[in-house]
Amino acid sequence: MEQLLGKEWAITPAGGATGDAYFAEYEGKKLFLKRNSSPFLAVLSAEGIVPKLVWTKRLENGDVFTAQQWLNGRELKPHEMKSGQVAALLKKIHGSKELVTMLQRLGKTPLHPKAMFAALAEQQRRHPLGSAAVSEALGWLELRVPLLPADQYVVCHCDINHNNWLLADDGTLYLIDWDGAVIADPAIDIGTLLHLYIPRAEWEAWLREYGLAWTEELGLRLKWYTIAHTLYSLFWPKGKDWKKEKERSLQFLHRVLSDPL
Repeated sequence: MEQLLGKEWAITPAGGATGDAYFAEYEGKKLFLKRNSSPFLAVLSAEGIVPKLVWTKRLENGDVFTAQQWLNGRELKPHEMKSGQVAALLKKIHGSKELVTMLQRLGKTPLHPKAMFAALAEQQRRHPLGSAAVSEALGWLELRVPLLPADQYVVCHCDINHNNWLLADDGTLYLIDWDGAVIADPAIDIGTLLHLYIPRAEWEAWLREYGLAWTEELGLRLKWYTIAHTLYSLFWPKGKDWKKEKERSLQFLHRVLSDPL
C-alpha cells in the first residue's frame, strides 16, 4: 500500500467479505481504497451514484486500486428505505443507458428468466436443499416463466439492503457495493426492496414515486424475481455467517411465497 500513497498515510482495513477495501487518511485528507474493483466504478461515479472516483492506479503485480472520496455520512435505517429519495435514485439507475452499455462492454449479458430458472433447478438437482419451501418456490417459478416479459432489461444492483445506501452529511444519497451488478428485469431490485422494507399497503404509493403504476403483470414480475433472487442467495451464499443467513433467507422465502399477487 505504501507504493500507492507513501508512508505518511494511515491505512486501515475497511472490513467486508473480500478484505480488499481500506480507509486512508493523511492531514485531514480521507480516501476509500479498493483493490481490483470493476471498471464499472468510473461510470457509476460519473453518474453520481457512488462517491466520486479520485484516481485509479495499477501496481507492478497487476493489481488495480481505486480511490474514492471518503464521505462523512451513515447507512440508511430500514424505515428510511420507503423514502422518495431511494425511489428516485433507483429510478435513475434503472433508467441509465450508460450503465447498461458499460456492463455490456465488460461482457455482461441479460439474465433471462428462463435461464435463471434453469440454473436454479440444476443447482437444486446437483446440490439439493432439503426444504419444502425451496421445492415449492421452484415449482411456482417454473409455472410462471412463460408469463414474464422478455424486454425489461436494465442495470440492477442485486443487493439493495439498507446498509448499501450511504446518506452523506450534505444530504446526497449513494448506492454502494456494486460487485454483484447484472443486466436484468428491474423487478429484481424493486421486488426485494418492497418485500423487505415497505408495508404492502404502501406499495402502490412507493411505485408511483418510482414512476410505475401497479398492475397484475407487474405484481407477478415483482414476486417472481424476488423468489428467484432469494433462491440464488440460498444456492450461492456469500459471507461467513452462512447458517444464520440461510435461516433468514428461508423465512423470507416463506413470507414471499405466501404473499398474494
